[in-house]
Amino acid sequence: MADQPGAVHECCCLHCQQSPRGEVAEGHQAINRVLASLNERGRRLFAGLLARERGHGGVVEVSRITGMSRTTIRRGMLEIRRASPEVTDRVRRPGGGRKRLEKKVPG
Repeated sequence: MADQPGAVHECCCLHCQQSPRGEVAEGHQAINRVLASLNERGRRLFAGLLARERGHGGVVEVSRITGMSRTTIRRGMLEIRRASPEVTDRVRRPGGGRKRLEKKVPG
């Protein structure tokens, strides 16, 4: 998601553009409000679940609704399939994410 963390993505699908107050648009807004409240891993898993439920073409559809990368959504689907029962406090794997500024800039 290119948006700021916690920001609600605005869906740009045809349904939402033609009828922003329609039932489909309200469903898409609800999905994006839930995603905005989740952490990185939770967003992946939720988007993966939605795509899996939608069947063929679900990844592209969920990507359009949420603004998330198709690769990220597929990764969420894979994580759901693996059914990792371990619950940890970590969102990313050790070493993942952006490097600390002190390590990037010498001195």
